[in-house]
Amino acid sequence: MPQRSPSRRRITLADIAQACGVSRATVSLVLSGSPMVGAATRTRVEAEIRRQGYVYNRGAANLRRNTSSSVALVVNDLSNPFFAEFAAGVDEALADAGCVMLLGSTGESVERQRAVLASLVEHGPAGLILSPAEGTSLDDLRQAVGLHTPLLLFNRDVDGADCDFLGTDNVEGARLATAQLIARGHTRIAFYGGHAGSSSCRQRREGYARALADAGLAAEPRWRIECAPTRLQAAAQAGALFARDPAPTAAVCYNDAVALGLMLGLAARGLRAGDDFAVTGFDDIPEAAVSVPPLTTVATDPRARGRQAATMVLARARVPDAPPARVVHPVQLAVRASSASPPPPPSAPPTSPPTP
Repeated sequence: MPQRSPSRRRITLADIAQACGVSRATVSLVLSGSPMVGAATRTRVEAEIRRQGYVYNRGAANLRRNTSSSVALVVNDLSNPFFAEFAAGVDEALADAGCVMLLGSTGESVERQRAVLASLVEHGPAGLILSPAEGTSLDDLRQAVGLHTPLLLFNRDVDGADCDFLGTDNVEGARLATAQLIARGHTRIAFYGGHAGSSSCRQRREGYARALADAGLAAEPRWRIECAPTRLQAAAQAGALFARDPAPTAAVCYNDAVALGLMLGLAARGLRAGDDFAVTGFDDIPEAAVSVPPLTTVATDPRARGRQAATMVLARARVPDAPPARVVHPVQLAVRASSASPPPPPSAPPTSPPTP
């Protein structure tokens, strides 16, 4: 029976220090980037670290210093380009602060969210940024995050949560998008996508209804179409807009992914967004400006919001006892070709003069 080869012993600071003829404290200073180590010694220590393949145990170092150099970000839909931009902003700000980002995704599952949060909290991050899954309760957060990890909720509220919050002005954004369609002459306007259980969806529906009421128009319940806020689900549900007459001539979409999916669904029905049916989005992801046609949408600058979220959670880690901060960032409407005026009604065929 072949004998199992012994596992390789973990390289330690003491091994590097002994090989270089310096103290463990000197090696530690090199690893932390301290200017107190001379250039020649630093070069020698760094070369030995590479030669022996030493891996810095940052978690242990954080425990010794009672600090952390990581921040966890957990989003509800990693496939949404909005969150890719947001995460890039978080990462940029953390890099500037000398920190790293730990990333998790829940796929809109509360059960998955509990597991992801519990795993990330075990790494002892300096703080946690969470865009909650639909249906998240206060108990879900308490069980997974506890009371001592600084938490920033982004984009969606959780009832009763006494923590920092960063969002965008969902009500005003949807109101602006709806009012622009009304100004173009649309009177039959749908709200398309999202689920009413999401606080951001409820707020955007509120803005939509407010603009209709300001114009003296009714919010027709059958023109509020729910679907998962993804491109594929939005494309698949497009037929629901035309299930009964009269059909709407425009849709205010929950987000850009939904809007782009709806445009695909319209094309499958032989309709062109911007010509036959008006579409607006929410977020202004990079693809919105180059879609065909370019998408009218509510600009939220997700990358800047990511940088803002990272700054807020790091500030909370420094001053944990400060009152909770609530920031709702203003938005702007980016008007493009997808929200054109409604097509004119078909003209009546000419009548033939009576025969004598």
